[in-house]
Amino acid sequence: MAKFFGTNGIRGVFGEDFTLEFVHDMTLAIGTYFGKGPVLIGYDGRESSPVICKVVSSALNSIGIDCNVAGLVPTPCLEYAVKSLGYSGGLMITASHNPPKYNGIKPCAKDGVEISREDELVVEDIYLQKKWLKKPASWGITGTENTAIENYLEGIISHIDSKLIESKHFKVVLDLGNGAQAVTAPNFCELLGCQTFLVNPKIDGTFPGRGSEPTPQNLSELSKTVRENNADLGIAFDGDGDRSIFCDNNGDILTGDKSALALTQHILKKNPNSLVVTCLNSGSNIEVLAKQYDSQVIRTKVGSVEVSRKMVPTDALIGFEENGGYMYGKHNQVRDGCMTLALMLDLLAYSGKPLSDYISDLPPSFTTKDKVPCSAEMVSTLISSLKEEFPNSDTSDGIKITIDPKNWVMIRPSGTEPIVRVYAEAESKEKLDTLMSEYLKKVSSIISR
Repeated sequence: MAKFFGTNGIRGVFGEDFTLEFVHDMTLAIGTYFGKGPVLIGYDGRESSPVICKVVSSALNSIGIDCNVAGLVPTPCLEYAVKSLGYSGGLMITASHNPPKYNGIKPCAKDGVEISREDELVVEDIYLQKKWLKKPASWGITGTENTAIENYLEGIISHIDSKLIESKHFKVVLDLGNGAQAVTAPNFCELLGCQTFLVNPKIDGTFPGRGSEPTPQNLSELSKTVRENNADLGIAFDGDGDRSIFCDNNGDILTGDKSALALTQHILKKNPNSLVVTCLNSGSNIEVLAKQYDSQVIRTKVGSVEVSRKMVPTDALIGFEENGGYMYGKHNQVRDGCMTLALMLDLLAYSGKPLSDYISDLPPSFTTKDKVPCSAEMVSTLISSLKEEFPNSDTSDGIKITIDPKNWVMIRPSGTEPIVRVYAEAESKEKLDTLMSEYLKKVSSIISR
């Protein structure tokens, strides 16, 4: 089990468990794992990110590794630049959707994809044993990388029918969430001739607008702006810009599962006989949809690293998580909010009908999720108690209790917060509400014993 890496990189409360001393030593371990430079560094808009960047770059230089700083960029922009510009690895300073007091480090390998779970353990071992590279014959040098954003946007546009999209003159509402996509998504829409309306556009590490994580509960301003401007769609990004939640033309917020189904159908129509990778907690309709296009679905544990690292060796075309993380293999096998927006615009341009109509034609799905506070010590008690009650359940990642393919509940510990997440799918809205209520009570009861 990893000690420092969670579901997505290393995160902690800045100044408490995520100190500059910790950052320095962990960077030495990551630099030793990379073995050589140059390494690309980027960061999100959190207040502590610039000073952490200085510590990261100087730590790499101290073991003879050159690095370039891309500055404030979305995580997928940094990852794409690592792959396309020939870096030995990348370090993204971000705590993604966590509250403002957090920050973190997310390393990616030279292929532009987050390092594997196995390699996370290698990094941790180097850190714990302090087996980093010895003092070099010459110090490394820190420079700047000024082409990352331009390179990223060009890469995205190469995968869509930009001329067709331009001809539609779409109206798009961008809820930038005071986060990192503010430096890329508006420019991207401008390049495609879209009329844009911005919500929470100012980068601010305290995330004053609606918080750093887009959820159905905090996107009322996005819905309202879509309706007021008769927009074709709305999209909300998380703090580091790799996840995206959509709003249709009626102002209705779509679940990550729902938008993923729409995008996957659009892509598989053009690319049948493909491979889709998704997590255990995604809805069951993806198998139904894939079968229509002679395609296959592989399920993994929860986490973008699990999906990304399964996509690479299998050459999967599509990967996604239910939380709005969507991955398009032809671009990069990582979650990418701006690439996902591009694919949705491509879908609208080709379909010629409103997003709400496109969504209503998909197989109906009823999914939801919630969370319950739970200490790390209580997690094993909770899972083992549920396993006793439901002995035939899947315990490869928390526990997934399947009543039948259309009705299930999954409970697993968060890799980033002291909570357990509860996911559910049911064949109707009424059954979903009943199922979720029953299991939230059950989980809370076990935890409070």
